[in-house]
Amino acid sequence: MNSQNGQYAVQPEDLAEALLSGNYSGIYERFSPDFKQYISEADFTEMGSAFIQEVTSFTPSTVVKLNGSEQRVWISDTGAKGILAFFDETGMILGLSITNLDSYPVTDQALTETVVSPPFEGDWFVFWGGSNMLDNYHYEYESQRYAYDFVQEVNGYSYQGDPADNESYYAFGKDITAPADGTVIRVIQDIPDNTPVGVMNEKEAAGNVVVIDHGGEYSFLAHLKQGSVTVQEGDNVISGQVIGKLGNSGNSSEPHLHFQMSDGSDLFGSRSLNIRWKDHLRPLKGQTVTGRL
Repeated sequence: MNSQNGQYAVQPEDLAEALLSGNYSGIYERFSPDFKQYISEADFTEMGSAFIQEVTSFTPSTVVKLNGSEQRVWISDTGAKGILAFFDETGMILGLSITNLDSYPVTDQALTETVVSPPFEGDWFVFWGGSNMLDNYHYEYESQRYAYDFVQEVNGYSYQGDPADNESYYAFGKDITAPADGTVIRVIQDIPDNTPVGVMNEKEAAGNVVVIDHGGEYSFLAHLKQGSVTVQEGDNVISGQVIGKLGNSGNSSEPHLHFQMSDGSDLFGSRSLNIRWKDHLRPLKGQTVTGRL
């Protein structure tokens, strides 16, 4: 498909190279009609031209294909700039973010003393996770910088059936386990689960949550199912012990596990810690993590 100036509309995997080569018209041609309402071709060309200054190359970082859409991330040669693009099944661009990237190398390299096992059994998909804000939107915020969001997927979908029904989601109701030995210090389990793709509960962001003290490092297992928690405050737990079931409570649009380690017991008043995973795992967005009891 030719654009008006004769250049070719780009395929998803070629977007970063097209940006570097100045094929702004070819990229813009792939914008969805709704996305074109937000920015003109002239403004996009101006932004793109300014963005690629001092960039020699972009390297593909992650690809996520889930529920009929595709996300791709590219990082510049210096690590200072990144691209996040959202595509539909035809390759149409539904959204595009080109941004400067902050980095925190000191805390990136400082891992928890606690050795952490995946807090679940079976295969789980990393929807958000990594050390930049495009692979992991939490990274921008000190209190959640190294948090993960996990879902389950089968054949590229996190649900089967009605997407407005929690029971349609593969992860909903699955057992969540203690990531390491410790003492339960907080349990909340009376918050109703949200309707998927409906209104999220931003006021009680973590939703139903279990917080475990691992000797001065704290794990947070959030968005649990209402009434499903099987431990009480003060209980000693061992790694792999079931503590509850996954739900869709709190600031959650579909059933997923928000998991992080922090240096304090207040989710938003503490610093997120980069996790020392068992068996030297380094989960990143788009990867599958397997938990074993």
